[in-house]
Amino acid sequence: MLQNAKNIKLAESEGWVSVFVNILLFVLKLFAGIFTGSIALIADAWHTLSDSLSSIIVIIGLKIAKKPADKEHPFGHGRSELISSLLIGGFLAVIAYTFFMEGVNQFKSKESVNYNTFAIVATIISIILKEALAQYAFWIGKKTKSKSVIADGWHHHSDAFSSVIILIGIFLGKYFWWIDALMAMIVTIMILWVAISIIRDASSTILGEEPSTEMMTEISKLANHTANRKLYAHHFHIHNYINHKELTFHVLMPGKMTITESHNIVTQIENKILNELGLVATIHIEPKKQGCND
Repeated sequence: MLQNAKNIKLAESEGWVSVFVNILLFVLKLFAGIFTGSIALIADAWHTLSDSLSSIIVIIGLKIAKKPADKEHPFGHGRSELISSLLIGGFLAVIAYTFFMEGVNQFKSKESVNYNTFAIVATIISIILKEALAQYAFWIGKKTKSKSVIADGWHHHSDAFSSVIILIGIFLGKYFWWIDALMAMIVTIMILWVAISIIRDASSTILGEEPSTEMMTEISKLANHTANRKLYAHHFHIHNYINHKELTFHVLMPGKMTITESHNIVTQIENKILNELGLVATIHIEPKKQGCND
């Protein structure tokens, strides 16, 4: 949830750092893969380049997200971040499928790979820089509460982990002819898993999520305390627009209470929820049935 310009600028800086570092690593690993004939290294290189492309998507999404609400989009443009995350996930899925099939074909052809020192050095450099980028993205993502930046961080982390697998495979390559094909397939399965996780999380938010039990309990207590009576808060719905969240729920009020009195009470509750929980609340009033005690 990017709440101010400072957070948006911080999130965008992660994207630009990612683009620069990943392009350098892509060139390094691609040359290492070409020189050795390793499909796993070439797949890992494209995985790294996909980080740059996904970071560009993140930057574009953040620029759209910070646009203010307008007539066509009264709740703002925050959900463009989620669309960015879906695009990242889809792009990763395509890469995973492409290089998985390359690994299958290499198994069928029984091609072996001869690694060299350049491949080892390139892989070690990739592991160090990619994990550093991942931790940087996680830190910024948590600080700014940006889903797309966190998704970018998991992309970096998966790339670092895939490079670890490739490094292990490099040292085992001289013993097993099929190790490169196996590594390529393992790396693509990891990429696919990350893609599915990113798509699932973004889709869940877009489709709408039920407030947690803890949140509903906290809101009920706050409402009862503010009104100085038990309101039997129920029928909770929350709408996540990333830059802000809309909350609706129902409360019970005495049937003899005037509209003005009940309006004043729910207005106080709405203001309290906004100040303490950061949620824009809309409360529906229902007449309390006989038998419900204050």
